[in-house]
Amino acid sequence: MDTNPTALLLDLASRAQDLSDREALQNLLALGHRAWCEGVADVRSSVRQNASELSNQQLAKRCAIAGVPWETGMTRGEAVSALAFATWDAAPAAMAYTELEERAALFGACLLPEELR
Repeated sequence: MDTNPTALLLDLASRAQDLSDREALQNLLALGHRAWCEGVADVRSSVRQNASELSNQQLAKRCAIAGVPWETGMTRGEAVSALAFATWDAAPAAMAYTELEERAALFGACLLPEELR
């Protein structure tokens, strides 16, 4: 199995389309969640590194372009985090995870154990 979060999430979403077994979908969802977390962390690290070279004005412009304006009262770190999440959320891997979640939900699979719901 691929360890690249993007490739893994795309593969899991594809595999989920042919499944209706709740347990199998729950297993894919658990794998997908770990890959989602890794992917968002990778993007956050990359955005943080790129943002370190930008002035506040340049960063505010990047945030606005991404649809997450740097609002009054936000720290620079919060703006970078918002930009990173918006960047990740628009990525094919994040979209694939959403598809996986939706497919799993159709058959009652989720990340919370049955007794906690």
